[in-house]
Amino acid sequence: MEKKTVTICVVNYKTLDLTRLCLRSIRKYTDYPYKVLVIDNDSQDDSTEYLKSLKWIQFVSRTEKTNDSSGGYAHAAALDMGLALCDTPYFMAMHSDTFVHKAGWLTELMRYFQTDPSVVCVGGGKCELTSSFREFLKKLTDFKTFRRKLFRTPDPLGVYRYYNRTVCTIYRTDVLKKENLSFLMDREKGLTVGKKLYFELVDRGYKTVELPDSVMRRYVWHLAHATQAVNPGEFALGGHTRNKALRLMDKIWSCPQVQEIIQDAALDA
Repeated sequence: MEKKTVTICVVNYKTLDLTRLCLRSIRKYTDYPYKVLVIDNDSQDDSTEYLKSLKWIQFVSRTEKTNDSSGGYAHAAALDMGLALCDTPYFMAMHSDTFVHKAGWLTELMRYFQTDPSVVCVGGGKCELTSSFREFLKKLTDFKTFRRKLFRTPDPLGVYRYYNRTVCTIYRTDVLKKENLSFLMDREKGLTVGKKLYFELVDRGYKTVELPDSVMRRYVWHLAHATQAVNPGEFALGGHTRNKALRLMDKIWSCPQVQEIIQDAALDA
């Protein structure tokens, strides 16, 4: 049997349709030796039953209760559990609302490690489905950032500092474990999942590859805030943001490529 090289860790919380599309897309388009580990944050719904039925993934249920209404603590803790269970050289964090749409995607991302053995992390930012023009326009009209730079606003925690997000990022497993890094680091200070972990990699001298969203979108689509949008009673999410996420979901769901995956139940077998 082919030895697995990458563990793709997906965290699930009450997102049956999203998680199913995520997993099926991984199986359809991945030719690099991989395994899938799904950590469920005590969903206790149809998504849990679906995941238990899949024989080709490793399923783990996490039952710790938290009072974090953002879901950030639970997500980070689940990734830490996945990292502890990881027995492959590489660990990939992937959101359940992220979907693969290009064959050979993982092979292409892994080339960054293969061409430079000193690289320990490869990934991107939010990977939102926004055109390059709209991204440019957003930066052009980002007056908050302009004002912050103009007045040299202090940022001791790195709140505004870039980091490879856990939307779809690959890490060298041995480095994370050797450096005793955690996706929960500085959560109590308001930093998001994996942010401090990434800062520590960079600040300790490790080499990382930061791919622009325009590059990451060649491989994956990310429906930002989709988990919160489909569970409105459990997360604090503004009405405008929720409506935007739902509209984007409808648009993606109508895509023929996505419909083909949704209707292909054989990808579960």
